[in-house]
Amino acid sequence: MGDWARYWRAADRPLEAMHAHFEQHVYHRHSHETYSFGVTEAGVQSFTCRGAAHTSRAGMVMAFNPDEPHDGHAGDALGFTYRMVHIGPDLVRDVLADRAEREVGLPLFAEPVVADATLAGAVAGLHAALVGPATALERDERLAAAVAAITRRARTAPPARVRGAAGIARRVRDRLDEGSAPGGGHAEDVTAADLAAAAGTSRFAVYRAFREVYGMSPSDYQRQARLRQARRLIGAGWGIAEAAAVAGFADQSHLTRWFTRCYGVTPGAYRRAVHPRSTNQQTRTK
Repeated sequence: MGDWARYWRAADRPLEAMHAHFEQHVYHRHSHETYSFGVTEAGVQSFTCRGAAHTSRAGMVMAFNPDEPHDGHAGDALGFTYRMVHIGPDLVRDVLADRAEREVGLPLFAEPVVADATLAGAVAGLHAALVGPATALERDERLAAAVAAITRRARTAPPARVRGAAGIARRVRDRLDEGSAPGGGHAEDVTAADLAAAAGTSRFAVYRAFREVYGMSPSDYQRQARLRQARRLIGAGWGIAEAAAVAGFADQSHLTRWFTRCYGVTPGAYRRAVHPRSTNQQTRTK
């Protein structure tokens, strides 16, 4: 069958959907700014998350909280087929506040793989509404049903962090995020010594604390920040080469290589999904 992927993006809200089959593609360790839910339709998907190996089989749901690092690859030679939905946390918060008629905390999943037919059905229903000829009302209803299923399986309290490590990691992250506004770029070539100076500790302590708090190395976080900025710029209508340069990639090929490894589609495919000829235009990677 070979690898293929199709991507959609809602025009009016932070909702994205993907339908893909992968046999050879390997996701590099990355995270999303959104909640990400993947329903495995066929095959076996293996990935690491929170320091442990996990497997999702047909009917199971992969549930990633915002900014939760993970990777992914086929669990066997036959590959896997899955449908993914990305939901912006602000959108989840709005739906929850509307239901409760008050401000509520965001849900967090304790486990990255959930065997729950109701949740799988709700995510699949939202996916169908995003990619198919659904009305705006149908999409709103499917979104509300998906958020309801999410909150039923999640908790609201974040895991406890070690205070010292959290402070070091936050200072390092702030240093990496300097100049991250659109147009400002992440092109600065920050060194380990720069991060150690910003955190007021050793380079080893920087690496250890950052891994503990964010689940990835500072260099992986920097690359992810550059990818996210390039993605935002492409979404805003920038050219791919221009976005690559501003975000700190060596060239368009460098961006394309990492964009595909982390998001499963090329920057060009993502651009066509964000700027379709009509709402929810379908795209395909080559």
